[in-house]
Amino acid sequence: MIRNIVFDMGRVLVDYEGDKVCKLYIEDEAERRAVTATVFDSQEWLLLDMGLLSEEEALKRMQARLQTDHAKEMAALCFHQWHEVNMKPNEEMGNVVRDLKNQGYGIYLCSNASVRLLTCYQMIPGIEHFDGILFSAEVKCIKPQKEMYEHFFERFDLNPEECFFIDDLPMNIEGAKACKMDGYCFADGDIGRLMEVLSQLNA
Repeated sequence: MIRNIVFDMGRVLVDYEGDKVCKLYIEDEAERRAVTATVFDSQEWLLLDMGLLSEEEALKRMQARLQTDHAKEMAALCFHQWHEVNMKPNEEMGNVVRDLKNQGYGIYLCSNASVRLLTCYQMIPGIEHFDGILFSAEVKCIKPQKEMYEHFFERFDLNPEECFFIDDLPMNIEGAKACKMDGYCFADGDIGRLMEVLSQLNA
């Protein structure tokens, strides 16, 4: 019996484009590629999601790899503004959240994200209907590590077999299933197909 629906955030509830902020602020293509790779495709970004590095130290390390003062300045600008530019609420998914809540499901979030998101998660559509939120940086591990799911179940006192997980990455769904939480990979962003899957829960 599924009693709880667990959502990922990026590319599920919130549309996310990793280099959008760089496209907005950096005109030179070569510099834009360099900053994107240095900031958003970096080991530091992963460590931020794991809560193992401060934003100040992460930016310092990122800037050290860039060659010009202007590129370093742009890296800082993009780093500080990414959450406001790169993320856009998917309002249709907000309707899905509300419908599921009205059907009596518990609604939860389990997402890889840095501590910055703790201050701006209100942008998530349907956030008022969530019963619990867990970001990876809070527990210093990330999906698909089993520790992430274990922290989630323990924090909210949930039975994994009563939870259904929606994420855009197959490896995160596989990780959930290894911890006895079934799920659906929302990689195609097809809300109609997702609704069909959800309608069959407990059928």
